[in-house]
Amino acid sequence: MPPETQGIAILPAAQAELSAGRVSAEPPSVPARTVWFMSVSVGLVVANGYYIQPLLAQIAQHFGLSVTQAGVLAMLSQIGTAFGMLLFVPLGDTHERRALIVVLLMAAVVALTLFATAPNAIWLGLACFMIGSTGANVHVFVPFAAHLSPQREQGRVLGAVLSGLLFGILLARTFSGFVGAHFGWRAVYWIAAGVMLVLLFSIRFFLPRSEPELSLPYPQLLRSILRLAKEHAALRESALLGALLFAVFCAFWTTLVFLLETPPFHYGSEVAGMFGLVGALGAAGAPIVGRMADRHGPRYTLGISVLITFLSFVWLAFFGRTLFGLIVGVVFLDLGIQSGHVSNQARIYKLAPEAKSRLNTFYMVSYFIGGSLGSLLGAWSWRIAHWNGVCLFSVAVLAWALLVFWRGNRLAAAQETA
Repeated sequence: MPPETQGIAILPAAQAELSAGRVSAEPPSVPARTVWFMSVSVGLVVANGYYIQPLLAQIAQHFGLSVTQAGVLAMLSQIGTAFGMLLFVPLGDTHERRALIVVLLMAAVVALTLFATAPNAIWLGLACFMIGSTGANVHVFVPFAAHLSPQREQGRVLGAVLSGLLFGILLARTFSGFVGAHFGWRAVYWIAAGVMLVLLFSIRFFLPRSEPELSLPYPQLLRSILRLAKEHAALRESALLGALLFAVFCAFWTTLVFLLETPPFHYGSEVAGMFGLVGALGAAGAPIVGRMADRHGPRYTLGISVLITFLSFVWLAFFGRTLFGLIVGVVFLDLGIQSGHVSNQARIYKLAPEAKSRLNTFYMVSYFIGGSLGSLLGAWSWRIAHWNGVCLFSVAVLAWALLVFWRGNRLAAAQETA
């Protein structure tokens, strides 16, 4: 029995498969309509946490907040997601996934309504935290997609689903920037609550049931996550690299709206949101990256992703104060971030196929802790040195990421020659 399953009560069907030396029979190909529905769903759910970014200047003005205080709101959403990841996502290994998704969608409707009716900044901060927590639902979907797909197609399926995730993040800004400019920031969240209701009633028609393979008390489930992290160096490395990549991503998008308000741009939330469409060009590369990960291995594409992201911030440091330079930088930034995320997810799901939700929990909690720190430190860097500060912070973080990847290469080479 694999070490990560020791002390865990495994349901009879899964036990028989483990006894035969396999975790589960190779599933058939996932129907295209299921992949598309999952891709659209994760995009709509993840968007809830990113509507705020083009609206930060409006919200700060409405409640009399500083740039750093506005950055705290974005940080609270990311911390909420990390909390939701730890609290809810491990349950995907021990509970029926479709029912878990439905419960979290219901909670999202409540959280979005609270945001839309917020009378003060404290209420707003609590609503941000709740929206982030329910946004962890995305990471119930992603292991679900990996569970449904045969291993030979996991890179392709994950690439398609995760492209929906990044499209949701990027197009959320376009939507909220436009709606916020014309109808006010509260309208964005009323509409989002309605969208979650529609999605809630659609789930039963598009997703199959997914019965759990494990029966495990919750405290033991959490301990098993730490055991998995201790056993798999690749999981620890992917979690750290994912956190560093998402930190610079959040630093950029948290401060972009403030950059666009300054000379020579003088743009508002609508134009800031339009940059989501620019970033979507980079997100379009996700399925290609998934196929490359299937062919060459996910660590190969991970290294390329970190390098692309590093070079995008070097470019933005020199040319980000021009519209052309900013557009080019955004395309390559989002290509690098999405490629890294797809590569990391394809990599970790191969480590322990029967523990996909718990592997994803460790990775994504680390990911969103990185994002929350990136939102806060990006806003702080802007306050200290404006755009130069944001770019310097991001280049330093990505230099660390390149060092981590290089060290991992050396360790892997040493193990192969041992």
